[in-house]
Amino acid sequence: MKITRIETHVCNARMRNWVFVKVLTDQDGLFGWGEATLEWHTRAIVGAVEDTAELVVGEDPTRIEHLWQMMYRQHFWHGHGIIRATAIAGIDLALWDILGKVAGLPCAKLWGGPVRDHVRTYCHLGGGKMEDFYETAAEDAKRFADLARQAVADGFTAFKSMAVPPTLPLDGLKAVRTAEKAVAAMREAVGDGIDVMVDCHARPSPAMGLQFAKALEPYGLYFLEEPCWPESVDGLAMINRSVSTPIATGERVTNLAAFKDLFNARACEVCQVDITHCGGLSEARRIAALAEAHRIALAPHNPQGPVSTAASLEFGFSQPSYAICETVHADVPWRQDVVQEGFTVEKVGRIVRPNTKPGLGITINEAEVKKHPFQQEMPQRVFYSDGSVGDW
Repeated sequence: MKITRIETHVCNARMRNWVFVKVLTDQDGLFGWGEATLEWHTRAIVGAVEDTAELVVGEDPTRIEHLWQMMYRQHFWHGHGIIRATAIAGIDLALWDILGKVAGLPCAKLWGGPVRDHVRTYCHLGGGKMEDFYETAAEDAKRFADLARQAVADGFTAFKSMAVPPTLPLDGLKAVRTAEKAVAAMREAVGDGIDVMVDCHARPSPAMGLQFAKALEPYGLYFLEEPCWPESVDGLAMINRSVSTPIATGERVTNLAAFKDLFNARACEVCQVDITHCGGLSEARRIAALAEAHRIALAPHNPQGPVSTAASLEFGFSQPSYAICETVHADVPWRQDVVQEGFTVEKVGRIVRPNTKPGLGITINEAEVKKHPFQQEMPQRVFYSDGSVGDW
């Protein structure tokens, strides 16, 4: 059995272009689907997949670890930069999909079988619709409360919000009180039985991140995400030591060695490894083992397309430290038109029952994908009150 061709299929989903990766073989009808979505880098990713394909076309697709090592270590530059790591991930996911089809088993069974009966999911406020999740002003506490109630009405027992405004490296009390009011409104709207998460989007400095973390601590957040830049491992560790709220990070960390440094510093309690950015399921499984050794929970970053979701869920059924899966369901109204999924989602509680189909259990409708061709992603720019550049 040999890999004959690797294709990319780009599908514009407003904020993102989903980049689906299709690995084809010389066996009739045997192929696998992966995903290599990376916002604002679509053309670079498509090119990187084409470059990386040169290493593996003609090889046996079932030698996944061997091929992963080739993609990561050859062509001189190691594959942990975000572009190359994402391209590797897209191919790696498709290879696992192929192996599951060859074995006639869901991927979770290739990794030792399910360790749980269902995976819990959480949503973005507004279901991931850009205007609701990313553009609701932190000052609009009432809107946060309304969206929180809607998430619960949609069956979710947990949701994430972006209630922390951009701040200067050192800012006053206004921004902190603004975030506090928004979180208080959400907590009052849904009660203590619903888990609330706040994503800082790595906007604050460590000093400001600590202020936000302490101000929001009384509201019992499930976790506080990226309270400062992920490169500031010492800053994350300082915040994690200072509050009882679990600190989450890892979506912008792309390799095992960097996660080792993060975990050794005890800079988080929740690892948000992104399977489509860290080199795929092969590397994610190594990162999960390291997280398990540190007793750090897994809650993968997953605001991308449906192949990423299928892979994140399949991963969740196989990992003991897995806590919850990020999902978006209303970013575009036609999301479900492009995919058939092997797992089932229960409306009440939004828990996912295991995939019953081989591999990742998904089929991409290429005709539907073609209805949404590449468009340049919408620019997202942030400037502080003094005109200096901020973090989106």
